[in-house]
Amino acid sequence: MAEVEAVQLKEEGNRHFQLQDYKAATKSYSQALKLTKDKALLATLYRNRAACGLKTESYVQAASDASRAIDINSSDIKALYRRCQALEHLGKLDQAFKDVQRCATLEPRNQNFQETLRRLNTSIQEKLRVQFSTDLRVQKMFEILLDENSEADKREKAANNLIVLGREEAGAEKIFQNNGVALLLQLLDTKKPELVLAAVRTLSGMCSSHRARATVILHAVRIDRICSLMAVENEQMSLAVCNLLQAIIDSLSGEDKREHRGKEEALVLDTKKDLKQITSHLLDMLVSKKVSGQGRDQALNLLNKNVPRKDLAIHDNSRTIYVVDNGLRKILKVVGQVPDLPSCLPLTDNTRMLASILINKLYDDLRCDPERDHFRKICEEYITGKFDPQDMDKNLNAIQTVSGILQGPFDLGNQLLGLKGVMEMMVALCGSERETDQLVAVEALIHASTKLSRATFIITNGVSLLKQIYKTTKNEKIKIRTLVGLCKLGSAGGTDYGLRQFAEGSTEKLAKQCRKWLCNTSIDTRTRRWAVEGLAYLTLDADVKDDFVQDIPALQAMFELAKASTSDKTILYSVATTLVNCTNSYDVKEVIPELVQLAKFSKQHVPEEHPKDKKDFIDMRVKRLLKAGVISALACMVKADSAILTDQTKELLARVFLALCDNPKDRGTIVAQGGGKALIPLALEGTDVGKVKAAHALAKIAAVSNPDIAFPGERVYEVVRPLVSLLDTQRDGLQNYEALLGLTNLSGRSDKLRQKIFKERALPDIENYMFENHDQLRQAATECMCNMVLHKEVQERFLADGNDRLKLVVLLCGEDDDKVQNAAAGALAMLTAAHKKLCLKMTQVTTQWLEILQRLCLHDQLSVQHRGLVIAYNLLAADAELAKKLVESELLEILTVVGKQEPDEKKAEVVQTARECLIKCMDYGFIKPVS
Repeated sequence: MAEVEAVQLKEEGNRHFQLQDYKAATKSYSQALKLTKDKALLATLYRNRAACGLKTESYVQAASDASRAIDINSSDIKALYRRCQALEHLGKLDQAFKDVQRCATLEPRNQNFQETLRRLNTSIQEKLRVQFSTDLRVQKMFEILLDENSEADKREKAANNLIVLGREEAGAEKIFQNNGVALLLQLLDTKKPELVLAAVRTLSGMCSSHRARATVILHAVRIDRICSLMAVENEQMSLAVCNLLQAIIDSLSGEDKREHRGKEEALVLDTKKDLKQITSHLLDMLVSKKVSGQGRDQALNLLNKNVPRKDLAIHDNSRTIYVVDNGLRKILKVVGQVPDLPSCLPLTDNTRMLASILINKLYDDLRCDPERDHFRKICEEYITGKFDPQDMDKNLNAIQTVSGILQGPFDLGNQLLGLKGVMEMMVALCGSERETDQLVAVEALIHASTKLSRATFIITNGVSLLKQIYKTTKNEKIKIRTLVGLCKLGSAGGTDYGLRQFAEGSTEKLAKQCRKWLCNTSIDTRTRRWAVEGLAYLTLDADVKDDFVQDIPALQAMFELAKASTSDKTILYSVATTLVNCTNSYDVKEVIPELVQLAKFSKQHVPEEHPKDKKDFIDMRVKRLLKAGVISALACMVKADSAILTDQTKELLARVFLALCDNPKDRGTIVAQGGGKALIPLALEGTDVGKVKAAHALAKIAAVSNPDIAFPGERVYEVVRPLVSLLDTQRDGLQNYEALLGLTNLSGRSDKLRQKIFKERALPDIENYMFENHDQLRQAATECMCNMVLHKEVQERFLADGNDRLKLVVLLCGEDDDKVQNAAAGALAMLTAAHKKLCLKMTQVTTQWLEILQRLCLHDQLSVQHRGLVIAYNLLAADAELAKKLVESELLEILTVVGKQEPDEKKAEVVQTARECLIKCMDYGFIKPVS
């Protein structure tokens, strides 16, 4: 009864609709919907009610009803079109377009649908044009930003959009042409941090890769204003302004690698004056008390990056000469700052270190002795000018300056230590009652005692003072630095067991105290850093490193400190050095017995190896480090910012990884803890030695691990280049061998990886190693080629005329080495299966081809025999004439003997392949089956 009533209500609704009484029609359809469950009727009722909604301009209800009808029948064309109309009125043009597009697909000849489709397309394009009109966007953004009454979230959104727009070339140009620079200056004038930051970041994007715009912005904003913005205490602001200045410098100096042509080139004739002005202002910032520590750091970073030559092959070092003449004294003033003195400039923990790095870079950038002598004289004049018997603070600054230079150009620092009164002043300051004097003197002694000869002088003159300070001072900062000084002096003999500076057991006592401080979390991080530095020296002693790796809490405390201090380059370097010492991964000179005898005869000192530096002890230490979680610490250190993680630290980390990867059994643990991923950046960036060590460690992992687990996702493609770089005659045989094993494993995973190996031009190197006299290298290269021949482009190389690639593979199939034979036969089987032309070519490259094939088919090793039989089948299938030639040879007899064998589990494949060869011969009619 309900269904009948629902149909009647539907008919009633239709009548109301025809009479244009849409409200009554809607009421009838709604009542009917409550009475029926019939899907077809429900769809019709919803569709009809949607039509009423369109007429009464209830577009949300109309869209909803049409959607319910479509849910019941997705091809309901009337419901689709009604929803399209409702969505169009609601302004949802893209969704309306999809609906009418579906209608036009169902009824392509319906003119109404086609017309709506065209109209909506035009409306969408127009809407997009208005919506994304850059001029309008720029205008709107500035209106919001400069309106004090606009909402905070709108301002934030406008600021972010402006920054993004400034990074795009078209957007930057639109901002520039629409009076954008003047409007950005207005934002700077507001002095509101978030608006100033947005303006600075937008200007930075506009300056990138555009010399003319960068010049206009530099002159409009003014360099003194830019520097004053960088001088603020706000770290975020300081960094943003530093990026702006870097973008300007890159554009003006052409470092953006962009070719400037035509109109733009004509606008900026000479940029040297602007660049000199920038450098001059940055140097002034170094000695200004108004500049924050963050601002000083950014100024030093900019000078470090832009003044010294990036390539010493470039002859012009005029920028360095200008800075030495006009700014070296200012840099020395920063290096000589003592934080505890009232006259000290605002500094961060890194300021003095950055200044030392700049001095080092400037000194290294000098081209000749007269330039270096001039540099040294400025330093000497500055330091001797500071010595004043009446003013202890000045003396303190002088010694602090020497200490800073010793952390930079060490040779220059050593020359300055020879100045009259310097060493004596250090020793005198050690005896001072003022703690600040002791702190500076002890640090200076630490940096001065790197050379063995210098250490010997200090051992004679200063050790008793250091010990006295260590015993009497109650200041932990001085105590720990004094300890590091003693550690450094104690390790001055390096790994040479015969050159111990202190009495037996003294270094172990020092190390024990360092470990104690390291584990004491109540001490501040900077002071604990010195404990790690002490261990970095002391672990050159084998007894110390052996005790240290057994002290799991101390090890884990060091790892936690490294993880938490990824912004402190000193800690990272000290931890890396300690780990290098513990794993003995430093370079060791080979001892030639004849020279040892000669040295003994001439009564010269002969280096001695400590018993605990032998391989068994090293292996034990590696095991303990892995157990303590060294890999997670190393992975954390690798992620540190490039300015903090120096190339030297990267090299040390690569050395540690290589030592840890030495035992194949440990490589699974290394992979599981993320070691594979951490090694990739070390293999791609850093010193040449570091990159080779990291690549070798990667090769060791890639050789035995599943690449999908060791290097998940796209990372696996980054591994290829470091491995290919090891295929070089300058690398040792082990590196070549393990790189080939790694590439073999990778090339067996996917064609995309084979393509990557091919694109890295590894194929000629792999082929060269196939000619090697060394059996293992030849075997590894052949196995790698066996996988590589699956790639289409490699096959094309074999198909090309005028090369001996195929001949080499055929001849390697005849080698006595089973493994080489197996790999070569596999490569030949795949090549002959892929191309008939190669089957014919195989018979022409050498007269021995048939003899080699027969030997393969009779081989004792089943895998080699199977591959030989596959090659025979490929040749038989390739050409009737060639098949006839094979049948007339002894090969038919071999195939018959093998094919007649009873196939057991091991021989099944071999026997089956031989039988397939015989069936092929029967197909040609060369042989007949025996009845």
